[in-house]
Amino acid sequence: MQGKKLLWVTLLNISITIVQIIGGLISNSLSLLSDALHNLGDSSAIFIAFVAGKISRKKPDASNTFGYKRIEILAALFNAIVLIAICVFLFYEAYERFISPQPIKGKLMLVIAIFGLLANLISVVILHKDKSHSLNVRAAYLHLLGDTLSSVAVIAGGLAIWTWKVYWIDPLITVLVGIYIIWHTWGIVKETVDILMQAVPHDIDIEKVKAEVEKINEVDNIHHMHVWKLDDSQTHLEAHLNLINNIDMIKMMEVKGETEHLLREKFGIRHITLQVGYNCCKGNNNLINTNNS
Repeated sequence: MQGKKLLWVTLLNISITIVQIIGGLISNSLSLLSDALHNLGDSSAIFIAFVAGKISRKKPDASNTFGYKRIEILAALFNAIVLIAICVFLFYEAYERFISPQPIKGKLMLVIAIFGLLANLISVVILHKDKSHSLNVRAAYLHLLGDTLSSVAVIAGGLAIWTWKVYWIDPLITVLVGIYIIWHTWGIVKETVDILMQAVPHDIDIEKVKAEVEKINEVDNIHHMHVWKLDDSQTHLEAHLNLINNIDMIKMMEVKGETEHLLREKFGIRHITLQVGYNCCKGNNNLINTNNS
């Protein structure tokens, strides 16, 4: 369902882009052209999100034993970086317009901007329900949200230009919209980089995990612990579980099961790999590995 929605939004955005490029060139509006450029970037970004979503559903194989989920993370990072780059380019264009203001056909700019707003609103509504289910879809959604805001700003600018001939408002709108988009997009860049760097998820307190696990009977300590996200929804943990006593295999598996239950129910960690032993890594009670072993 997400794939079909992304495809429909892509086609809708392409239509917006064509109309806005033609309208921007005829009206000589930088903010309208910037809106068109955003939409062009969005069209490619949403299409990339669509393709990435398809690839991510491929099953694990001998070459990619974790599967292809992280293709969505790469797509989200790529889309976010492209959007920031577009904004920086538009800042330069806006500076040129501040230095040398040019006459603009405000009425035509206004009509095209209204069309862009309506089309963007439809796209935002289509993806709204799915934005929290995937970082990849959220990146595409933020593209569209930025364009919706941009269209509103361009409409306001078109009214001002048509009524009072204040041409300097055109590059000003471009800069303000660019700043807003970069501010919202930076969070996606940070989150995708954290996932790719296998950083501990922000909602996991690794010290608290250690403290809770060590409250379990027969557990001496948990060490060599690694917690990371495979994608924006799957959290993994691997660790050594050191026991107090040299118990039999049946009891050991009970302790292991109790630990896994705790990690799943209290911390939301679903993919768990525990190496259980007695006096393992003697003298090492560190949280994480210090020697790559």
